[in-house]
Amino acid sequence: MADESTKVPKGKGRPSLGIMFECCHVYRRIFKVDDGSAYQGRCPRCGLVARVLVGPGGSDNRVFRAY
Repeated sequence: MADESTKVPKGKGRPSLGIMFECCHVYRRIFKVDDGSAYQGRCPRCGLVARVLVGPGGSDNRVFRAY
């Protein structure tokens, strides 16, 4: 069971990042994994995995490119 600090407020949706998959020129959202350590998703065309780690000193950007 998740503790209160990791729950997403109702109506806010799941935490996500935007990723431009340059391999197939497709934009897609990827979502935070259950343990909160990263955002992860796949290119819908070729299956390339994008993983963005969460940590101190990170980025405020919400959109990234995966090559």
